[in-house]
Amino acid sequence: MKIIFFGDIVGRPGREALAKIISQLKKEFKPDLIVANGENLAHGKGITKKSFEEVIGAGIDLVTSGDHIWAQKEVIGLLEDKDIPLLRPANYPPSLPGNGYKILEIGARRVLVINLMGRVFFNQNLDCPFRKADEILEEFKERADVVIVDFHAEATSEKKALGCYLDGRVSAILGTHTHVPTSDGQILPESTAYISDVGMVGVKNSILGAKKEVTLHHFLTQMPFKYEIAEDSLVEADGVFIEIDTSTGKALKIENIQRLINYNNSGLF
Repeated sequence: MKIIFFGDIVGRPGREALAKIISQLKKEFKPDLIVANGENLAHGKGITKKSFEEVIGAGIDLVTSGDHIWAQKEVIGLLEDKDIPLLRPANYPPSLPGNGYKILEIGARRVLVINLMGRVFFNQNLDCPFRKADEILEEFKERADVVIVDFHAEATSEKKALGCYLDGRVSAILGTHTHVPTSDGQILPESTAYISDVGMVGVKNSILGAKKEVTLHHFLTQMPFKYEIAEDSLVEADGVFIEIDTSTGKALKIENIQRLINYNNSGLF
């Protein structure tokens, strides 16, 4: 099975650039499934119905999320609809709307996608992602051929620790949240694909997809600031391509994807 996973999609530039590049990547990689982290879809913070429908219409099969999932009130309606392919981190309290994992039928195979969030350097008091992963995997032990984990976390140590903990029990552990693609994509010893961070789909000439001057002002003055999306037309689209043996659930390949797109026209670089 072939899967493309995109890092955090940041605002309108990310959404529009993604729509331009997906058809090209489908021809190149022939994926069976395309997943993306969408917690920054709506002007960099949260998910609205319109922004969600835009990326689904572009060709994304499932959207994961992270700490900004609750930033837009209308996301509640999306999460309450079990047929909508949107996940929130599974280690939020179970009483909250939505699910943190979903089974997808891809041909004759069943793919379990799990969304987890780290606890290091976050203010939220979340359940342990390690134990939550154990709980979900026990529930679906005999019901999934492939298991993909989006681990939305700040600390690379926590990400790698979960990778080692789940090695051989899931097909892939893909880090999101920090918006900077790492070069440590690898197949772990027990055949799980791993990368500390996939990166982002956002303006290249920016600070993590945001306007440089706004972010710099914050660091220089320590004053609060409002997140503003960078407006340059050149967008970087970061993702990974993974290939999995569906008979064993083991990863065969992980490869970084990085493309530059001018989202104001059809130019791809």
